[in-house]
Amino acid sequence: MSRWEYLTIRFGVGGLFLGGKVDGQALSDHLNRLGEEGWELVSVFDTSMADGRTRDVVAHQFGQQLPGEE
Repeated sequence: MSRWEYLTIRFGVGGLFLGGKVDGQALSDHLNRLGEEGWELVSVFDTSMADGRTRDVVAHQFGQQLPGEE
């Protein structure tokens, strides 16, 4: 039986007042580092507001099979 572990991260956004913007390059770099560690991205969501603004964070969920499990 396969066993998995999961990781949830929050990626902050920058900007003033009610909405923010995600730094695309920083996000890509972070996701690539996790991929190199064996994590597979399984879900993404944000805290969207009106007009495409994002408030607070973008959250990502990753899973990876535990070593020696198949």
